[in-house]
Amino acid sequence: DGRKPANPAFWWVNDKGEEVKWSFEEFGSLSKKAANVLSEACGLGRGDRIVAILPRVPEWWLLNVACMRAGIVFFPGTSQLTAKDILYRLQASKAKCIVTNGALAPAVESVLSESQFLKTKLIVGQESRDGWLNFKELL
Repeated sequence: DGRKPANPAFWWVNDKGEEVKWSFEEFGSLSKKAANVLSEACGLGRGDRIVAILPRVPEWWLLNVACMRAGIVFFPGTSQLTAKDILYRLQASKAKCIVTNGALAPAVESVLSESQFLKTKLIVGQESRDGWLNFKELL
């Protein structure tokens, strides 16, 4: 029909050459679903806070946009944080939710007893852990 294909809204490539490409329509749809996960499954509302301790995987950007859609405050953290750093961020932000991956979950779990505001834990990836919701399954 003579039209050129649309540019992707999101294009991510890891060090192994694996790619994730989302069109604007796909990214919009996924971010709406992610906002629903945060609102419904995690019970977060406008003004609530979420701490995301993830490497820059596609879910990091997806959660960032989902938080904007839902009015949730997004606190990013580097995957180099120690348990002490994580606790400080949880306490200072009064976050109700934390999202991380399987590699960082043990550090989060080691400080959970000292974080009185945290209600929900989301894990990104294929792993499953007791007491954690799997973001990919909920999406």
